[in-house]
Formats: sequence, C-alpha cells, structure tokens
Amino acid sequence: MAEKKQHKLVAADGGSERKMKEAKPVGSASGLRWGAVILWILGLAFEICAFLVLQGKINLNFMPSMYQLIGFIVLDLIAVVIGSHLWKKANHIAPASEANKVKFWLWNNLGLIASIVCFLPIVILLLTNKDLDKKTKTIATVVAIIALLIGGASSIDYNPVSSEQQQAAIQALGDEVVYWAPFGKVYHTHEDCGSLNQSDSLTYGTVEQAIAANRTRLCSFCARRDNITGVRTDEQ
Repeated sequence: MAEKKQHKLVAADGGSERKMKEAKPVGSASGLRWGAVILWILGLAFEICAFLVLQGKINLNFMPSMYQLIGFIVLDLIAVVIGSHLWKKANHIAPASEANKVKFWLWNNLGLIASIVCFLPIVILLLTNKDLDKKTKTIATVVAIIALLIGGASSIDYNPVSSEQQQAAIQALGDEVVYWAPFGKVYHTHEDCGSLNQSDSLTYGTVEQAIAANRTRLCSFCARRDNITGVRTDEQ
C-alpha cells in the first residue's frame, strides 16, 4: 500500500504550499461494468419510448409530441454518457489484453457502439418519417444527431490501457508512491518534477490507483530520472 504522506508540501518552484490528497481505493471493475450495461439498457428503453411517441403509442396529453421526443432523447443521452463513463473507468481498473487488436478496440469502445445503437435508429426514423410536422421533425432530428455526436465522442476511450501495460507498470514500480495533478494526463514518481510546478494540489497513490484514475502513462522526465524502462510514457 502507498505510504501515508503529509497533506501539504512546499511547491517545487518555492511558491505557496501545495495540498496533497490520498487516492481513493481502486474499487470493483465488475460492479462498474454491470452499472454501465444497466444504464445502456435504460438508454435503449428511452429510445424505444421515442419510437412509440413517433408511432402515437405514447401520448402525454400535458406535453407536445416534440417535447416528448426531445425529453426521451435527452434521457437516453444521460444514460449512455454515464454508462460509458463507468465502462471506461472499469477498463482502467481491469484492462483487456491487447493480444487481439480488434477485440481490444471493441472492448475499449463498447460505449461508442452502445451510443450508435441508442441513437442512430431514432435519427434514421426521424429523417424518414413523413407524418411529423416540419418543425417537430427538424428540431427533433437535430437534437437526436447532436445527442449521437455527444454520446459517441464522450464514449470513446482516448487513453486506453492494456493489461500488459498495466502489469509492466506494476512490476516496474511495485508499491512505490506516484503522483498526479488534478488535470494531468500522466503520473510521476517525484512530487518535485518540474512539470508539476504549476499544480496547487497533487494526488498520490500506487501506480494501479493512478491508472484507475486515467493516468495511464509515466512522465518521461521521471522515467529518465529513475532510469525506468519497459513502461509506457507520455512520449509513446
């Protein structure tokens, strides 16, 4: 386990004190995956509700059909985005092997597939529907396309990690304490690393906790400073 550290230290550039926060426990990947799947199914259910509104099977008398359509699409988007966030977090806790490149890509971008399934059919149905009035069709279609784009963009894992990369980092660093900034993309082996000078606060923990927090690469400066090899860095 990471050694307990003091909660404040002097910034490397000699400035004001910098807060230190201990990383949260990694948690269960399986629980996050189940949560993601349930939310994706819920998103699909909201899409079906939008279908039923178009077919006149659902009619909320107190609300115009356009607002009903937009409401179900927005609920669909919320479910998909949260589900994809949980799935990506689970993949950083228990990543897939990159031995099979296609499977690795599909596993890391299952949220993108869920987003397409939850939005593309309703977009197509709206575009081909001849019974809707022009205003409702135009606005609902634009909202559905925007939801598809937002859901897809937020579901892609732009910083995936493989089980091989995770194990290489764990073997190289073991239980050594690493550090990362609130908005940083990498973890560091030294809290006084020059690239952390502008950070008012740091989080510290094990490399496993850093990867779970979406810091999947080691700072190249720290790697050279400690002569660490075989670990993915920000230069790769």
